[in-house]
Amino acid sequence: MSDATTAIKLPDGYMPSSEEEFMNPTQLEYFRQKLMDWKNDILRESAETLHNLQEDNLREPDIADRASSETDWSVELRTRDRQRKLVSKIDSALRRIEEGEYGYCEVTGEPISLRRLDARPIATMTIEAQEAHERAEKVHRDD
Repeated sequence: MSDATTAIKLPDGYMPSSEEEFMNPTQLEYFRQKLMDWKNDILRESAETLHNLQEDNLREPDIADRASSETDWSVELRTRDRQRKLVSKIDSALRRIEEGEYGYCEVTGEPISLRRLDARPIATMTIEAQEAHERAEKVHRDD
């Protein structure tokens, strides 16, 4: 990570603005912190799930209770698998910050809107490029 990014302390209540230079060091630090907080929340929840699975066991005396517990755990494990994939996308976004590529569409090279990045900080395409990508996927899926 660059020294400029690590040395920045965000002002209280800071929100990126289109009035600023796009992806200036303050904006990059804002998104880096947002991504790191998101990743840490996911990892904490995953650790809690693992702890709960280790404490609980499938020795429910009633077969209906055991089936219910197994279903709950199955859903929880699928959720954690989706979150594991999300952590990979977060790591990729953090890497793009370090490489100076964050915030730019991987298809067009255009800046991704700050509103989109704030809502979905792992976004890699502008809304227009994402919509075109999804339309193309739908066409291929329908073939």
